Amino acid sequence: MIGKLKGLIDSYGEDFVILDVGGVGYQVHCSARTLQALPAPGEAAVLSIETYVREDLIKLFGFRSDVEREWFRLLQTVQGVGAKVALAVLGTLPPAELANAIALRDKAMIARSGPQRRRCLKVCALATGLGDKAVSLVYERVLRKDKHSKIWVERCETQIGAVLDVLEQARANIASPYWFGEKIGHADIALACVLRFTGEAHPQLFDAARYPALGAHAARCEALAVFAEIAQPLIPPSGD
Repeated sequence: MIGKLKGLIDSYGEDFVILDVGGVGYQVHCSARTLQALPAPGEAAVLSIETYVREDLIKLFGFRSDVEREWFRLLQTVQGVGAKVALAVLGTLPPAELANAIALRDKAMIARSGPQRRRCLKVCALATGLGDKAVSLVYERVLRKDKHSKIWVERCETQIGAVLDVLEQARANIASPYWFGEKIGHADIALACVLRFTGEAHPQLFDAARYPALGAHAARCEALAVFAEIAQPLIPPSGD
């Protein structure tokens, strides 16, 4: 099994890098955050590696540290989270912030055992990551204006879309009014707030027609009196 690779950056793909190690090019799949941190082609790089071996496939996943690789493994212990979703989460938040985000969520729900606890952790982590990227994208466009990185923006938008796709599929398979039953929970509130911000800040990325299950979920939560009391219009930073 391959645990680490050290070599020269050969080239980049949409979600992978080719690392030249002694004349052999290894295709290593990485999160958007890791790809952004790697140097230009021709420069040296070191990646911690997670090797996936299947009957018809060998796939390498690369990380900037062993800690990040451990989080990649841990996230996949959550029911319904595979390598693609785990990379998407790690692309939005570094390991330290991911740990804090999960720790600050609904303690009562997290304390429960079983599939419901794991699903709550997944929804909270994805909502936190989605919000982080949505806010970052606003500041990148407003503060940097014409100088913003087109590649970074495209990767950010792709990542936001991937997380929304995962959440849409999961919500579409739930018949109850809220994510975990008849009563609203912390995961519902967190996700509804993030969806509202994302829809207002980036209407081209999130709308109810494209994501009907998420749109209905957000509308149901926002119909509650408490949401009406705290709702405020989006006022983007001026960039001045």
